[in-house]
Amino acid sequence: MKAKTLDLLFKYGAIALMAVILIFFSVYHPFFFTYGNLSDILRSISIVTLVALGVTFTLVVDGFDLSVGSTVSLSTVVTASLMVWYEAPLWLVLLIPLLAGAGVGLFNSLLIVKLGIPDLLATLGAMYIISGIHRTYTEGYSIYNNMPMASGGTAPGTFSDAFLWIGQGELLGLPVPVWIMLVFVGLMYVIMHFTRWGRILYMTGGNAEASRLSGVNIKRVKLIAYVLSGVFASIGGILFTARVGSGQMDAGAPLLMEAVAAVFVGFSVLGAGKPNILGTFFGAALIGVLLNGLTMMNLPYYAFEIIKGSVLVLALAVTYIHAKKVKSA
Repeated sequence: MKAKTLDLLFKYGAIALMAVILIFFSVYHPFFFTYGNLSDILRSISIVTLVALGVTFTLVVDGFDLSVGSTVSLSTVVTASLMVWYEAPLWLVLLIPLLAGAGVGLFNSLLIVKLGIPDLLATLGAMYIISGIHRTYTEGYSIYNNMPMASGGTAPGTFSDAFLWIGQGELLGLPVPVWIMLVFVGLMYVIMHFTRWGRILYMTGGNAEASRLSGVNIKRVKLIAYVLSGVFASIGGILFTARVGSGQMDAGAPLLMEAVAAVFVGFSVLGAGKPNILGTFFGAALIGVLLNGLTMMNLPYYAFEIIKGSVLVLALAVTYIHAKKVKSA
């Protein structure tokens, strides 16, 4: 009986929790279930979802990327500086942060694959290094239109309307970031579940030695997973900059916990028991709905960390208790 209850909790607990939260907040606040608010929720989770997709790839190959928050911050200030400090064209503003994110992924994979440093320790160290780089680059300041420059005067460039549309505009009644999120979620789902490369990723994480004996280049697969993690974190940073219209120095700090929590909540969606794209999207949506509803209840913003941490701990507890049960069965 206990085992059956645990299985039901693992398979349907996250979905049941989402239903309860939606019903509660709908009753509590009449504005909650309106199109405008639901659109705001989707807009707010778009960045978290993209960052979490990157974390998902590293977990699929039995790794873990703790540097995604710092990578978001790096991407944010690089994007903003290219527009405000250097008046770069839009294509360059979008390309360079993506290359920076890929570079972070390559650096992480070098530490993990070539030097053999455990994933958590390698990416923890990278997190501090990247944080120091973007703070040094901006001298500890956020970047915004008409900001004062150390050389005197104000910054020569501004955020273009075309760039801001990426984060603030709408297309067919939905915010542009939501379309970007949905496109990437759909694309990554197809790749992970219907292509040979997706099967190789899961096979590598499930049994690296068997994959190696099957002819899979384990090091290259891990490298690709970490590069993707860096690139998705950079996409999140670009969207964040376009959304707020400034390059905030620590923009990615809160996103790490939210992204990790989203991924681990996704483990239990319909009993998947492994990192998966739709589960990650559902996890991000669950956290977004919860934080939105608590904001409507006027909960102090500094208490949100307690909520996010509790969601993460609960998701980890359910996942690892179920994994222990499966292993002992």
